[in-house]
Amino acid sequence: MPAEKISLNNAKKDKLFYFVANVVVFREEDRKCLILKRDVREKVHPGKYAVPGGKLEWSNLDINNPTRINGDVLDFENAVENLLKREVKEEAGIEIDSGLKYINSVAFIRPDGIPVVLVKFAAKYKSGEVILEQGAFTDFKWVDDMEARSYDCIEGIHKEIEETINLFKP
Repeated sequence: MPAEKISLNNAKKDKLFYFVANVVVFREEDRKCLILKRDVREKVHPGKYAVPGGKLEWSNLDINNPTRINGDVLDFENAVENLLKREVKEEAGIEIDSGLKYINSVAFIRPDGIPVVLVKFAAKYKSGEVILEQGAFTDFKWVDDMEARSYDCIEGIHKEIEETINLFKP
């Protein structure tokens, strides 16, 4: 019998993590990637340049509308793809193509003690003009990996930009 609601009642507390996905957005016309400057009020990496992304939340899993019922399991296909498309639109006002390319992953502990699993992807820019999410970001740049080094980025961003540019070589 499928679940009737999302619950932590049977969850193992030592197995709980935030699930976060980020995406390096690649613009083909000039072979540059988008970085966004985080507001100084952010809990994690305040004031640093980053790439778009966000947490998968329970509200993203509408228990009444799974994409598939797999026996007694409710499936939500393309959850990460949908998360990243939505976050890029909310944070930067632009659209990305559907095809995601895996870059890497990292697990870390936030300053407030919350454990996180972060999975990073690359995607091609599709359309739109960058309009930053108010209160979350204060600046943006389209950069290559060398240019990214001159900005105060979260550790590893310039390497992810380099990898993204290589993933989309013509």
